[in-house]
Amino acid sequence: MTPQNILNADLHCHSVVSDGTLTPEALAERAKANGVELWALTDHDEIGGQQRAAAAAKAQGMHYLTGTEVSVTFAGQTVHIVGLGFDAGNPEIMQGLRNTRGGREQRAMEMSDSLAKVGIKGAYEGALKFVGNPELISRTHFARFLVESGVCRETNEVFRKYLTEGKPGYVPHRWATLRDAVTWITQAQGIAVIAHPGRYKFTPNEEYALFTEFKSHGGRGVEVVTGSHTPQEYIKYAETAKEFGLAASRGSDFHSPDESHTDLGTLPFLPGELTPVWELLADRIQ
Repeated sequence: MTPQNILNADLHCHSVVSDGTLTPEALAERAKANGVELWALTDHDEIGGQQRAAAAAKAQGMHYLTGTEVSVTFAGQTVHIVGLGFDAGNPEIMQGLRNTRGGREQRAMEMSDSLAKVGIKGAYEGALKFVGNPELISRTHFARFLVESGVCRETNEVFRKYLTEGKPGYVPHRWATLRDAVTWITQAQGIAVIAHPGRYKFTPNEEYALFTEFKSHGGRGVEVVTGSHTPQEYIKYAETAKEFGLAASRGSDFHSPDESHTDLGTLPFLPGELTPVWELLADRIQ
């Protein structure tokens, strides 16, 4: 391994600005306590917490990269593209994310109506109690309501019984295109990264198409070591990174001390034969 690969970088987590439960400041403190040296806050379709996160990282003595996680529809599924090291004041990425956030409220009301049909009343109002930013109401907020109200014991149970395709409360949403997301990030001088590829239920051909199209639009990275990947998936996506000539990223996808099974800064290091994405962003690190 090279020193770059054994850097404790956590480049994927969420705050109250999207669907996490901690403030950017509390996340920075937790990251530092867990030994994180390079950090990025990647709220869903939102960059409103970036100034706070950068200032908190500086106060904790950590290096920082700007971040976001863009929701994309690809082959009928929702895929997430992490953007790192971009100019958070770029008007194109700001407008693109604003457009992507649009439509969440209507979708949330339809989710609530669907849950009401199986006897779960007041889900929209209940979910709103957990929302820091009403523009970003999501399934996670509904899941927290279903746990609080006693319908389920934990959020994992919620997603087995509700809010997923074929279950009560599921409402699909048309997100940005893959081209849109990668273009917004790269035009703002950032690097686009495919988030947690092991989570998607793609066939091998669909996954190959995702990586091929992503790279053709200018995407340059993939999360190899991330909170939802198994050790076998670390190996698989290390090979995929090499096959497609992509840099490797590392991030916990931490949302909450009570919900996330992988804490900030606790992942294995990147395999030594890969190029870390932060090597490509050395001039963007704050």
